[in-house]
Amino acid sequence: MSQPVPPAGPAPRSFRQRLKHFLSRLPIGQTTGAAGLMALSAASFLALYNTTGDPNIALASSVGSNVLAGVLQQGLYELLNDPTADEVDQVNRLAQRLSLEAQKQPDLLKEMGAFLDGLSALEVAEELARENPAQSWLLLSIRHTLGQYGAEFDKLNQKLDRLLDRQAASTPPALHQLPAPPADFTGREAQLAELRTHLGAQSAAQGALISGMGGCGKTALALQLAQELAPRYPDAQFFLDLKGTSRPPRPPAEVMAEVLHVYDPAARLPETEAALAPLYRAALQGKKALLLLDNAWNAAQVAPLLPPPGYLLLVTTRQLFVLPGFYKLDLHPLPQEEAWALLSKISPGMEQAELAEIAALCGYLPLALRLAGSTLATRPDLTPPGYIRRLQDEHKRLATLDRGAALSATDLPIEASLALSYDLLPAPLQAQWAQLSVFPGSFDAQGAAAVWELEGDEAQDTLGDLLGYSLVDGQAGRYRLHDLARLYAAARLAPAAEAPARLRHAAHYETVARATSDLYLQGGASLLQGLALFDREWPNIQAGQAWAAAHTAADPAAAALCNTYPDAGLYCLFLRQHPRQQIAWLEAALAAARQLRNRSMEGVHLGNLGYAYNDLGEYRRAIEFYEQRLAIAREIGDRRGEGAALGNLGLAYAALGETRRAIEFYEQDLAIAREIGDRRGEGAVLGNLGLAYADLGETRRAIEYHEQALVIDREIGDRRGEGAVLGNLGLAYADLGETRRAIEFYEQYLAIAREIGDRRGEGAALGETRRAIEFYEQALVIDREDRRPARRRRRPGQPGHRLQEPGGDAPRHRVLRAGAGH
Repeated sequence: MSQPVPPAGPAPRSFRQRLKHFLSRLPIGQTTGAAGLMALSAASFLALYNTTGDPNIALASSVGSNVLAGVLQQGLYELLNDPTADEVDQVNRLAQRLSLEAQKQPDLLKEMGAFLDGLSALEVAEELARENPAQSWLLLSIRHTLGQYGAEFDKLNQKLDRLLDRQAASTPPALHQLPAPPADFTGREAQLAELRTHLGAQSAAQGALISGMGGCGKTALALQLAQELAPRYPDAQFFLDLKGTSRPPRPPAEVMAEVLHVYDPAARLPETEAALAPLYRAALQGKKALLLLDNAWNAAQVAPLLPPPGYLLLVTTRQLFVLPGFYKLDLHPLPQEEAWALLSKISPGMEQAELAEIAALCGYLPLALRLAGSTLATRPDLTPPGYIRRLQDEHKRLATLDRGAALSATDLPIEASLALSYDLLPAPLQAQWAQLSVFPGSFDAQGAAAVWELEGDEAQDTLGDLLGYSLVDGQAGRYRLHDLARLYAAARLAPAAEAPARLRHAAHYETVARATSDLYLQGGASLLQGLALFDREWPNIQAGQAWAAAHTAADPAAAALCNTYPDAGLYCLFLRQHPRQQIAWLEAALAAARQLRNRSMEGVHLGNLGYAYNDLGEYRRAIEFYEQRLAIAREIGDRRGEGAALGNLGLAYAALGETRRAIEFYEQDLAIAREIGDRRGEGAVLGNLGLAYADLGETRRAIEYHEQALVIDREIGDRRGEGAVLGNLGLAYADLGETRRAIEFYEQYLAIAREIGDRRGEGAALGETRRAIEFYEQALVIDREDRRPARRRRRPGQPGHRLQEPGGDAPRHRVLRAGAGH
């Protein structure tokens, strides 16, 4: 007899609740357990199809015939092995009964259709995966369902009983548990080859420990390797999640019990680790098997689980630790080309530039790449350019990625994956890690110490702790946060802590920039050390200056830094910065100096603005700045600044073709340089006089000035100045027709330009070496790279512009030759 249909209520949210709610509407009895629910729901869909005759009903569920609607019918076909016509008839009789009941209640048909429309295939798949994956669940579910209807199905029930008994006797324990690696697994050939080598037959390694940040693909790599190696370990392959990111992680005793119950499901086991350990080892003894321990917490968790000889143990972890006798592999984001290949496999059809941009914005992290690729593959309304635009917003990038399609039951959104590691940190370490988001790229322990206000050794120990959580990457004394981790950390940096951290960062790298100039001025090997330090910290120096410039108006400390930043790295900046970037920095510094009422630094910035405009070929504008600089220097009694302004005015007038007027300025500059003992300034103005007399056609006199300048440049170790003078000597000898000697000077100039990384000087040297046409082609490439207005290529060492530095006890105003022809 039909049972009364309960009144319909609001549809519950979860799959299990919605399924129970729908099945409670059926007039044929109640079932319990996931298996019964699944089987009864399958019969319900068959009944709905039989009642309406609508083939779209089966298609409406993306898992219809394979998971739900076919469980009853297909399950029996597969498990009964060629069922008889009578058995098939019995199988369909349940659906017929449901059909009859449904016809009596039109509302039931509507309820069935509503449930089917709202059913998520992913929810069903996750629910099934959560249950026992063994094949016997099909038999159990069918048996449970058919058992509701009495003698009519006795014969079939008896056969099912026999099948279950036979399966229980013949089915081996669940010894082969390895999930398949991701179907889109891409790349990692170098790492796989490395692991194969160290886990080969001739290797002494007992296993491999694969560590890395969340989302970098540790588990996928381990599964790929395990799949390859599984034939060598035929007795068993275990996959055990140690839940190292949970609090608390799984105790070893629980893992041991899980393995032992595979071999003896009915065993009553002791509870303590000490009592379980000998049973665990005995069960595994003598086996050729593979054990994959995923997501381990630390060595103490793994050590009790080490299997006896014959097993291969693979361990993945976010934490950095070692296991004696194990090969250790630190996994990093994918190489660029492999990241492109993964994206292209998930979402084909993108242009190369689009692949490159999305991969870079994902930081080449496999999890992020999968999320991005899945989003584009499942969102036909979203174009790659539109998605790139969204990802370019740093404040929303993590949220944009996390809106991507779900990948599997085990995958987490990027933010949730990072949160698992972040939540493991003690609160003080969380705050310190968040402060590291002020670094735009790599940094050293001294930089972290400055931001954290710690001593160097203490900062290095703290960085070591963060390395252990795979939240910082460290190599060769440099550290960095992954780009996505940096965005996550920045979101957790409290507003009250951010400004002080960024101020400390900016102040530290202003000091670093100043150290690069000090090394440069020492000349020789120190000059190269200064340039290397500058290049290494250039992203941090730029970030520090940008923050100071942005906060000048509101923060006096920021204004003070903005005022000194262009001066701090003076010489390296003029080698590495384009004049337009120099002008931006100098204009910000000039505004800060005026805000601070610092006339000395105001004059310095005006002089260097003149230099930058002179370098762009805007000589009249340069003269305006030099004249303002000269007026301030005379007003405050700054003789060194006065000399620099006079020399730079000479250069501007020389560029305008007013050579005699230029010489007058140079001679005043030379007198001041000798008066105050400024050897660097003296060398520069001597070179300038040499160029002026060369313009007048007095080549021998020009050579005399250049040779005097060369002596001084070598004396003080000014490699860039030395190179410029050598180039100018080459021009002079070329004017005299002594071509071979000229080439010798050009080649020396070229060698120095390449040694110190002076691309402008290199271009000038290449262009002036007349014996090689291809040199001119290389010079053209460099000119295009530099992207500044071309000027006449008359001087490889366009002479000594004076760059301004503030004074002190030691002479601080220096002279630097700009690379010629730019």
